[in-house]
Amino acid sequence: MTREINLRILPQEAYNEQSIMAYLQQKEGIRAQAIRVLKRSIDARQRTIYVNLTVRVYMNEEPEELLFTPIEYHDVSDAPQVIVVGAGPGGLFSALRLIELGLRPIVIERGKDVHERKKDLARIRPEQRVDPESNYSFGEGGAGAYSDGKLYTRSKKRGNSERILNIFVQHGASPNILVDAHPHIGTDRLPRVIENMRDTILKYGGEVHFQTKMTALIIKDNKVIGVEAENNSQLSTLNSQLYKGPVILATGHSARDVYRWLHSNNIEIEAKGIAVGVRLEHPSMLIDQIQYHSKQGRGKWLPAAEYSMVQQVEGRGVYSFCMCPGGFVVPAASGPEQIVVNGMSPSNRGGKWSNSGMVVEIRPEDIKADNPLSVMHFQEELERQCWLQGNQKQTAPAQRMADFVNGRLSADLNPSSYAPGLLASPLHFWMPKFVSSRLREAFKIWGKLKHGFLTNEATVIGVETRTSSPVRIIRNAETLQHIKIAGLFPCGEGAGYAGGIVSAGVDGERCAEACASYLGQQA
Repeated sequence: MTREINLRILPQEAYNEQSIMAYLQQKEGIRAQAIRVLKRSIDARQRTIYVNLTVRVYMNEEPEELLFTPIEYHDVSDAPQVIVVGAGPGGLFSALRLIELGLRPIVIERGKDVHERKKDLARIRPEQRVDPESNYSFGEGGAGAYSDGKLYTRSKKRGNSERILNIFVQHGASPNILVDAHPHIGTDRLPRVIENMRDTILKYGGEVHFQTKMTALIIKDNKVIGVEAENNSQLSTLNSQLYKGPVILATGHSARDVYRWLHSNNIEIEAKGIAVGVRLEHPSMLIDQIQYHSKQGRGKWLPAAEYSMVQQVEGRGVYSFCMCPGGFVVPAASGPEQIVVNGMSPSNRGGKWSNSGMVVEIRPEDIKADNPLSVMHFQEELERQCWLQGNQKQTAPAQRMADFVNGRLSADLNPSSYAPGLLASPLHFWMPKFVSSRLREAFKIWGKLKHGFLTNEATVIGVETRTSSPVRIIRNAETLQHIKIAGLFPCGEGAGYAGGIVSAGVDGERCAEACASYLGQQA
């Protein structure tokens, strides 16, 4: 016999399955043989913190082995092939879905595999430069592989996000992501999950080619029939290669050369709104104290605290983005003369600092966009200004938070998780005023709402610009093909149709299904 029960209990009572079973017996009079937690969230709105649980209780039987049915894949070695450009979440999930549908994915990725990519990231600090083809944006796993691995999406309209989480678990992620309200794999664990996804693609007949950058689409009779690509591997004897088939274009939000190629070849794209700002870094203990209403912080039973902020200032949204409890600020540039910052957290979220992107909504009309690349050009110029402020290295310009709000240069800076180093700089002065003034006003409001949040113990670090793609590649809402060119399926975050790992994965699956329908119609 089984029952599902909703519980609202204290953190020490919800700590593990044994403590929950003890609570059920002592407080509810239920003697369980076993339990399985189905949903878990923390309610920290009041001074007493509660954990909300949905629990399946097994009275006289053992739990089922899995909470979901694993997907079965079959060999597609001799099937029609589809070219998938990009091995981020959009590309990987489209490739796996293609295999399910009986098609052969050929994945090409400009960066390196997730293991080799990690070595290039480690070199950023000592060398103070970024490899333009292997960085926090380019490489297996995309921008999310080494920038946190949070799996939360607000979108319920795009498709089945639960299915995306199930596939992650099937490939080695913790089953906790099926339970937690804000699931998180962690920067330390996600790379292995990504490798397992690649292994599945290869095992069932697909191909994955690293250091292979698309240089052009092959278009014939207004139809995409493949891509031209360059192989940048030192081991390769072939520079230029052709890959034939319809194309799922899942390049991520930083592939600016792709946007330029599309624009110069009259493939319809449009400027899209983004959000830009800073990374805000506090001591994690301070955020724990604020969010959990306790001088002791999180204590023994609670995880590192999260926050979510949103405020309208002068007609534009100002909000927190990609909050990383117990995490690190990382250098996320993807080319020369850029400084871009992002955040990540390991699975235990045990670091000394917590950070979040603090960004202001930017619409094309705010910068008088006069062509589809105008917002991208604004992005590029802001990143270049940040690089100049950072002494033309990867040292990031920074300012104490209260100094930023009050328009003062910081005489010195707080310790920081940002490995390449910080340089005191008046961000309030040189950042665009329509960004900095809105950030300063929002910080004042949040400082009044959360005592201790607005403090010189916190640091603002410039600049956060890669919240989403500055371009949308226009596609038909029903067929998901480009609005004018058949056989081209713009996909995921880089195409302007997703905003994170889960939504990109969902869009990747949808594009695979649309491509299968297209090939069925062509047969």
